[in-house]
Amino acid sequence: MAKQDFYDILGVSRSANADELKRAYRKLAMQYHPDRNPGDKSAEQKFKDINEAYDVLKDDQKRAAYDRFGHAAFENGSRGPGDFGGGFSGGFADIFEEMFGAMGGGRRTQAGPSRGSDLRYNLDVSLEEAFRGKQTTIRVATFVHCDSCKGSGAEPGTRPSSCRTCHGHGRVRRQQGFFTLEQTCPTCQGSGQTIDKPCKSCGGQGRVRREKTLSVNIPPGVEDGTRIRLAGEGEAGPHGAAPGDLYIFVSIAPHQLFQRDGANIFCRVPIPITTAALGGTIEVPTVEGSRTRVTVPPGTQSGHQFRLRGKGMSVLRSNLRGDMYIHAIVETPVNLTKRQQELLREFENAGENRKTNPESEGFFARVKEFFEDLRE
Repeated sequence: MAKQDFYDILGVSRSANADELKRAYRKLAMQYHPDRNPGDKSAEQKFKDINEAYDVLKDDQKRAAYDRFGHAAFENGSRGPGDFGGGFSGGFADIFEEMFGAMGGGRRTQAGPSRGSDLRYNLDVSLEEAFRGKQTTIRVATFVHCDSCKGSGAEPGTRPSSCRTCHGHGRVRRQQGFFTLEQTCPTCQGSGQTIDKPCKSCGGQGRVRREKTLSVNIPPGVEDGTRIRLAGEGEAGPHGAAPGDLYIFVSIAPHQLFQRDGANIFCRVPIPITTAALGGTIEVPTVEGSRTRVTVPPGTQSGHQFRLRGKGMSVLRSNLRGDMYIHAIVETPVNLTKRQQELLREFENAGENRKTNPESEGFFARVKEFFEDLRE
């Protein structure tokens, strides 16, 4: 019986591009896969025909030969493109790897020990230290390369040998039904080598656990949550593999006087009612540890802000500084003496015909208008 046309098998036109071929093949391959049609010989044959057709048409040279000579291009005793003697020769294996790469091991990777793990270290600094910058030392418990075997894991004077299971490839293949699965070698754990005489100092791991001291530079202007990377200061990899990195996460402790917002500093400062009313000067601290004088104009209200240019935080990687904002809080006096109470009453009576409290007077005027509107 004459063989069916490959384009007809996949249900595509002769002008179909690679993407159209792949979509058609994927749909049919999943439909007629033997695992979905157990015991169905016709489905099994259809599945083989689909793979044979796709294996030819996905290859530009094979497709050109097929378009010119038809099935005769693959006859005369040669192994056909759909020969299943040693598993799939491309076709469905490519699609399987695309859809289930993790299950089948994905792309082949070069054998060798894996890189060491990255480490995290949490570092707390004060706001003043974040302003000035800081050079400090930290102690980190981690894995370092063994001095005795120089990280190889083999007893000094000996060398690791090629793994007999994977022959140095680090990965092994096994057949599962129609599929060939590739996995990390269970003997050498992907390194491609085995150690006949392990190093006594590290037990063949090539690394030992040790606490090391590192110098860390905290730059001026560092912000809360900043991550500082120290390349190669993480865990040493097994059997001489490269170490990971150390990531230092900076946390800035809350300050008792200042609040930070980016490069700006905010400070709430209580001001006596007399200074707020009559005007005057106050001294306020700055983040750099000095003091500065602020002029308070007469009639200053609570919530008024005074801006001190260039008195804020350092800006990271520059010579600039942010600003400092003084948030005035007018303080109402308490524990008044009898004489002070009398003076305040005299003050209140003396200003009966003057608008000495414009905000409260304006507020209650609006309240009065509000209730009058309700009556109408």
